[in-house]
Amino acid sequence: MVENIETIGQAMERCRQETLRLLHRIPPALGDRQWHPDFSPIDWHFGHIAFTEALWLLPEPERERFHGPAYQKLFRADGLPKAQRCALPDREAIKQYLGDVRGAVERVWQSAPSPWDQSKTRLWWWLLQHEVQHSETISFLSHLAGIDLGLDQPHYSTDSQKSPLEAAMVAIPAGAFCQGSEQIWAQDNERPAHGVEVEQFWLDKYPVTQAQYQQFIDSGGYQQSKYWTEAGWQWRSTANITAPLYWQPESKTQDHPVYGVSAYEAEAYAHFIGKRLPTEQEWERAARWSGEHHSSTYPWGEALPSLELCNFNNHHGQTTPVNYYDQGRDQGGCYDLLGNVWEWTASTFEPYKNFQPYPYRGYSQVYFDGKHRVMRGGSWATRSWGLRASFRNWYHSWTRQVLVGFRCAS
Repeated sequence: MVENIETIGQAMERCRQETLRLLHRIPPALGDRQWHPDFSPIDWHFGHIAFTEALWLLPEPERERFHGPAYQKLFRADGLPKAQRCALPDREAIKQYLGDVRGAVERVWQSAPSPWDQSKTRLWWWLLQHEVQHSETISFLSHLAGIDLGLDQPHYSTDSQKSPLEAAMVAIPAGAFCQGSEQIWAQDNERPAHGVEVEQFWLDKYPVTQAQYQQFIDSGGYQQSKYWTEAGWQWRSTANITAPLYWQPESKTQDHPVYGVSAYEAEAYAHFIGKRLPTEQEWERAARWSGEHHSSTYPWGEALPSLELCNFNNHHGQTTPVNYYDQGRDQGGCYDLLGNVWEWTASTFEPYKNFQPYPYRGYSQVYFDGKHRVMRGGSWATRSWGLRASFRNWYHSWTRQVLVGFRCAS
């Protein structure tokens, strides 16, 4: 059982304060630009958070105050095309919108009978995680824009003379574990929890580092089709890709994870060194293996994420060395399974058996199209409520804008 869980009301208040911190750190002049054609402008996400909260948590008469025709068109997920979402209210108006909606929601909360039934509590946890996920999108769009969102100054070594890490792997024993989650905050695609048998495999102790990936580049990995899948090579050739999106050659972060890579690039590197990407079942087995017969919520056990355990919530605003968080290792000794960078897997995003959509079909079900790849683990921008070993993220295999890296298996 997860330790020290806060109430949903406390969690929503803390989450909103973190969202407002992001809003205050982003220059208003940069909020209404579309930084990538696949994503809406930064400030649109702030407005969408408020719009969605009103949609799901306010009764009809109260909701109409916040869902006028202009906002219906602008802030609905299926409203305007992303490229047409730049004509936004000014920053102060968006901040006011967030505050007014939350004030109305708090009045509903205070007038509700206590205790709430579980279905309503689950909806509130879903809304909180909706805010968490859009806040991460805000974070990586800010990274694309060159905006530093870090709270703390790095307090680890960035010495470029530091020796390269040993390319170590950890043996994950065969066995059964409970995949997925039935916890109240679990998303529909994490449910239902179910038993899975996994054969023994080996998993990299660390995410692939920049120094390791440099060897792939230096060896002409981007020029040799033999390392790539057919789809990957076609993508690389068409887009003329020659390095990761956020690549910084000869930087002082050679022992940090490479990130801004597509699943195609991750697969090519794995083939280059004679390995492969782990399946999501293997990844979750490693991240939840407690050495016993139950599955832990986090790689380190049941303690909530903290600055002693992983890199999350923009505390550094960037990657950290892959061997930095000793206390966050799993039972087998793998580092950084949660936080720092997301990790590609070999698995297509598919429903678990007996999947039930929640709270609507469009959240997960429409992405079970055979075209999306599972990512696991969270990044340096992921908030604590999105960090758990059962959490599933998904993007197209060619996506690189998110803060995603990988580790290999064999």
